[in-house]
Amino acid sequence: MIVLSEESQRTSGKDAQTMNITAGKAVAESVRTTLGPKGMDKMLVDSGGSVVVTNDGVTILKEMDIDHPAANMIVEVSETQEEEVGDGTTSAVVVAGELLDQAEELLDQDIHATTLAQGYRQAAEKAKEILDEQAIEVSTDDRATLTQIASTAMTGKGAESAKDRLAELVVDAVLAVADEDDIDTENVSVEKVVGGSIDESELVEGVIVDKERVDENMPYMVEDANVALFDGDIEVKETEIDAEVNVTDPEQLQQFLDQEEQQLREMVDHLVDVGADVVFVGDGIDDMAQHYLAQEGILAVRRAKSGDLKRLARATGGRVVSNLDDLDSDDLGFAGSVAQKDIGGDERIFVEDVEEAKSVTLILRGGTEHVVDEVERAVEDSLGVVRTTLLDGQVLPGGGAPEAELALQLRDFADSVGGREQLAVEAFADALEVIPRTLAENAGLDPIDSLVDLRARHDGGELGAGLDAYTGDVIDMEAEGVVEPLRVKTQAIESATEAAVMILRIDDVIAAGDLRSSGDDDDGEDMPAGGAGGMGGMGGMGGMGGAM
Repeated sequence: MIVLSEESQRTSGKDAQTMNITAGKAVAESVRTTLGPKGMDKMLVDSGGSVVVTNDGVTILKEMDIDHPAANMIVEVSETQEEEVGDGTTSAVVVAGELLDQAEELLDQDIHATTLAQGYRQAAEKAKEILDEQAIEVSTDDRATLTQIASTAMTGKGAESAKDRLAELVVDAVLAVADEDDIDTENVSVEKVVGGSIDESELVEGVIVDKERVDENMPYMVEDANVALFDGDIEVKETEIDAEVNVTDPEQLQQFLDQEEQQLREMVDHLVDVGADVVFVGDGIDDMAQHYLAQEGILAVRRAKSGDLKRLARATGGRVVSNLDDLDSDDLGFAGSVAQKDIGGDERIFVEDVEEAKSVTLILRGGTEHVVDEVERAVEDSLGVVRTTLLDGQVLPGGGAPEAELALQLRDFADSVGGREQLAVEAFADALEVIPRTLAENAGLDPIDSLVDLRARHDGGELGAGLDAYTGDVIDMEAEGVVEPLRVKTQAIESATEAAVMILRIDDVIAAGDLRSSGDDDDGEDMPAGGAGGMGGMGGMGGMGGAM
């Protein structure tokens, strides 16, 4: 009895597991050389010739053209890590790949995938317990540690040459936007400027709006400014219905024009009456209204983005109104200085000197566009880890120290686990050592010697012993100031384990000609890897071949 159509392909049992494991390992291998302070960069070129040069794991995996469903599951690990913590994406993917590699050996020894999955889950739970016990408490007032965390996140990336300067700026920025109950790094706006050196980057306690004043006759700078924020337009109101008016006399036409001018004049007069010196408008401003605003000495900006209006409200203490008639003096924000300045050849509006700026702007500089883009990615990671540290208040030493300690304790834990799951726990411990081993390989060191030294120090009870990629020595990472948030490690282990278990539990892969035709478009787009088309060439991993 034929169930599947002739176009369908089906891979079952051992072949399906092997194929999926190979795909997952290939993704992990593609970013593995980027790990650590001595990690290498990748150049990604698309069909249009656009180039991205980076060693940021999540950026590489997003830009790569991957259409194998199992490989996409590993890519999702990096995306989850980026959303939850902001750093550690490469580590999470490398661990997931190594878990699959270790599992492959056990599958060859006829250990069942379900047994492996159970052992991996037990090991992951134990690993999180161990990490919680090792965590070092950090106070929100401990600026030195926060700066070290920000600096560690930038190590090995394009911003490393100025990481001390940038780390200070990042900590200042996150502390400025921190609220009592949460920290939203969206309130840290990042402006990229091509030209100058990375050292010239600066933090503006306020908002920079990528716009210019609408009229040349408006003031360039307003001090002690009352700022109005209007999410609408200053234009002649249109009728709600289509109407046709017949004009028989030139005076009647003039009356219409006078009426329009009167409407605009009243809108501007209202701004003057409430005391506005500066107005940011979400939509357009009529030419006549621009003229009236300039006459009154009001600096106006049109078509400001909604995100800019929100940041301006947080920075100045103003309120965004959607109806100009509702605007009163209580809705105005205050800024010590609102000025149009030239930065990198572009004119922008700087809103500065605000009381307790709850929205700030980082200006990042660099010699070329590629440099500035990579600095931005490093700073985004750094903002994420500082935020996480302030929220959780717990950190761990870096340099492979937590992984080495986990491997040691998990091997002891494996002895207490009954059945074949013990082998899976031991495999999990071996898999975690891929981090210090990769750090050594990427630094040009002997990975076996480095691992032996690291194990010996941890056997002796040195929890913070990690690998110095610059000298090759095993040193106390906490004393050296190389620290990472606890959540970076726990999230990486959690995501990597879940992805590896999910892939291992698949024993049948069925690919049809077009799976989307069986349902609506939305259902089709929820397929794990670009529908069946991407799965059609799975026998030889054709989809991965072009991307790797």
